[in-house]
Amino acid sequence: MTASVIKLATTAEDHHIARMAALALGLTVLEAAVPSPLPGVKPGLANIVTLIVLARYGWRTAAWVSLLRVLAGSLLMGSFLSPGFFLSLSGAVCSLAILAVSQHLPARWFGAVTHSVAAAYAHIAGQMIVVYLWLIPHAGIAYLFPIFATAALVFGTVNGLIAARFMDNTQIHSLPLDGGGLGRG
Repeated sequence: MTASVIKLATTAEDHHIARMAALALGLTVLEAAVPSPLPGVKPGLANIVTLIVLARYGWRTAAWVSLLRVLAGSLLMGSFLSPGFFLSLSGAVCSLAILAVSQHLPARWFGAVTHSVAAAYAHIAGQMIVVYLWLIPHAGIAYLFPIFATAALVFGTVNGLIAARFMDNTQIHSLPLDGGGLGRG
């Protein structure tokens, strides 16, 4: 009896998305190893990768990277289909929705930092909505919003500055990330 082999046809873009998602996943795992002073407050380091991908390759590729990171991260950490998975997914979807709109704002006034802060606020809002509608349907969770909003402002700003630094670095632009030229999409 011979084994059959199924070979999927992949493109350079598929390989690029996989590499960027793996990088984001690595940052997610690194972040999970660092204790948080407040439950639910994390720096969101993987969002740096999403911002860079958004700027260089467009929203569609950034969405793939972000959603693959959430899915693979939940599988790796053993939280797939848990409340934590749905919180992460809701935050990512809301962030991507804001980034879909914000990428069309004038680049002269809106850059990586403003995109990052807007995405961080959307992430928190999405998570708070899921918490309220599913986990803790009590108006008292609104008292936590200032804490989470402050964290979103701080971490969104820091992540945006880091992403902007990487995007401004000419060495990053010359790295052969995909083996070919990808267009914005």
